[in-house]
Amino acid sequence: MKGPEICLYLGDCIGGMQRHLAACSVDVVVTSPPYNLGIRYGTHDDSAPREEYLAWCGEWGSELSRVLSSGGSLFLNVGSKPTDPGVPFQVLNVLLQHFTLQNVFHWVKSIAILQSEVGRYPGLTDDLVVGHYKPINSRRFVNDCHEYVFHLTHRGDVPLDRLAVGVPYRDKSNVARWNSAGKDLHCRGNTWFLPYPTIQSRNRERPHPASFPPSLPDRCLRLHGVERVEAVLDPFMGIGNTAIAASALGLFCIGFEIDSDYRDEAAARLTEVGGIVRKESVDPHREPHSETPHEKGAK
Repeated sequence: MKGPEICLYLGDCIGGMQRHLAACSVDVVVTSPPYNLGIRYGTHDDSAPREEYLAWCGEWGSELSRVLSSGGSLFLNVGSKPTDPGVPFQVLNVLLQHFTLQNVFHWVKSIAILQSEVGRYPGLTDDLVVGHYKPINSRRFVNDCHEYVFHLTHRGDVPLDRLAVGVPYRDKSNVARWNSAGKDLHCRGNTWFLPYPTIQSRNRERPHPASFPPSLPDRCLRLHGVERVEAVLDPFMGIGNTAIAASALGLFCIGFEIDSDYRDEAAARLTEVGGIVRKESVDPHREPHSETPHEKGAK
């Protein structure tokens, strides 16, 4: 069975959003921009001066504010490195000129739970060390095992489907004790353990230096509430993991990517999982959308 259409634009996301997306036309944005840490991307220069980089963040942040619907959610993943740990907060500070911070999630890639620290706990009989991280050989820094996901909305009042990503109660007596526990689920909170799948070849299976796994956008979309989503956007599409998650949930998705190799890789991966892919290019001659901002659904 074929999934919904996925539209992948080749070109700059700022001009792309200006020319191809109407105001209030997107319900959820899940994205991870370049981090300005000197990462080797295909065609993007990630070494711009920090002030220039943050000014650029303000430009795409302004466009995201325009295209995001009144009750929409922006899930923004920003990473860092031990010698430059402030990048996520600097980017967030810029985005707060256009949005309200509603939630902060901690994407945990690796975690150690020692049985001696937990004590007597049902099911835990040994130390648990799970997940993947890039080891750091340093006398100053510890291994970096997490990244931030900032949940930004227009006014901080977007309702969420918390139980759509809920977890079962460990103590089943709570199911009878609390009315809200009828489904044997409770809110999992703001720590999300989402490890990368084990791979055999990074170049073949993860040919992008800073991609998140599809499980991250999947969780973001389900938390927002799939039934309230008509259009998903990733302005920094990379190899297409946001679109893969959206397609699996039956959602229309739009992506922008400046690197043709990444865009082609995204299209191939989406086709492989049954997505209907439409490849377009950002039209530099098209007039920017002049539609008056409106509440989605007001027409």
